[in-house]
Amino acid sequence: VNDSSLFIFLSLAVASGRAQVQQEPSLETTEGTSINITCSHPRKQIEDYIHFYRLLPGRAPELLALVARGSKDVPAIAGKLSVSEDGRSSALWLAGPRRGDAAVYYCATSQHGSIPTHALHSSLLSSP
Repeated sequence: VNDSSLFIFLSLAVASGRAQVQQEPSLETTEGTSINITCSHPRKQIEDYIHFYRLLPGRAPELLALVARGSKDVPAIAGKLSVSEDGRSSALWLAGPRRGDAAVYYCATSQHGSIPTHALHSSLLSSP
């Protein structure tokens, strides 16, 4: 494995009762090479929210982006992240990742603008 390789691990997370999300189990990129993290949600309703989170070792889940009804909020890491959404899938684009960006990234759907992070954390730790 090249020293500049970054592993991006993805995990299914919390979903509302009607909409489920699907992600690839893992992605790999090299340091500085941008990457797209895609989340498929074919049963998402127009009023559902899409959340992208990142879990770094030993830290609480961090909200990276929130997509709702065509509006996109990307509060973390300005200039490094962007999101796109077409109704059936969403993508989180990570520009020029560095070693510190290697983490577990996951998406979730909800009918509300927030998901309790303790619920996400528990779900993530119990997933295979």
